[in-house]
Amino acid sequence: MATTSDSSVSFEETDTRDDEMNSTIEQWIDDLVAGVDDVQASDEFQEWLDVQSRFHDYSYRNTLLIKHQCPEATRVAGYRTWQEEFDRHVKEGESAIWIWAPIITKQCPECENSPSYHEDSDCDYDETPPEKWSKGLVGFKPTPVFDVSQTKGEALPDLDTEATGDASDLVAQLTETADELGVTVQIVPDEEWTHGEAKGICEQLSLFDVQPLVEVRDRENKADIARTLVHEYAHALLHFDIDDDDTERSKREVEAEAVAYVVGRYCGLDTSGSAFYLAAWESDDPEVVRNRLDRISRTAEEIIDIVDEVMEDE
Repeated sequence: MATTSDSSVSFEETDTRDDEMNSTIEQWIDDLVAGVDDVQASDEFQEWLDVQSRFHDYSYRNTLLIKHQCPEATRVAGYRTWQEEFDRHVKEGESAIWIWAPIITKQCPECENSPSYHEDSDCDYDETPPEKWSKGLVGFKPTPVFDVSQTKGEALPDLDTEATGDASDLVAQLTETADELGVTVQIVPDEEWTHGEAKGICEQLSLFDVQPLVEVRDRENKADIARTLVHEYAHALLHFDIDDDDTERSKREVEAEAVAYVVGRYCGLDTSGSAFYLAAWESDDPEVVRNRLDRISRTAEEIIDIVDEVMEDE
């Protein structure tokens, strides 16, 4: 497998693959929860964020699986997809990277199972035959993919995912996304800033359109303005109108900074100076941490998708 990690894992055994994939994710989260005040935990968390920034439209479960199997992966696809869509071929001897893929098939309108599972269930729905049922998501299955580094063939000219514009362009693009995100944004001149050392805030509703109001202090470092915008957008999307206290506030700062890190990396910013104080999550149980990881990946994906739409329209 194309990986430089000594701790990479593989899921070669068919009979145990499903269970091993699940247990690997659960164990990583358990270890993260157990070591939130440890430097290694922060490094692990940041490594996952690096992978999430490259696969922003993947769930946190799949990016965790990629992290454990091939943390340096940049672009993955199935064996036939590489052949048929990219004219590339998987090199001999390469091991697959296993992720979860959705199972889309006809499903019972009542129990939402596929026809085969419906037959073995207690559901007695029989108003329409299975061949007339609509398709939907009925579950997930382990699916093999391969990173581009495990293939050879035609070059991929669009492989670079860094933003082509400078940070000034990115700031403009991010401000254009605000309305799509349901946020009002103001970049306030430095001499008019009244919020002390804060780089940005999201603490009230806009009197103009009754949306969460994000205010960011203007300054020369446009890349940092862009990162601050994303950080405050994350607060607006995840935390606005939610009861807060000092303990929960510090936990949510980690979520917002993680979203800013993922989006910044995706857009080509150097966000290596970000600090993740995971000790704030020390009192959280694994289920709460799973929810936080999911919120981070989904929010970053939402912001990235809208920024990409703005860039395509320019």
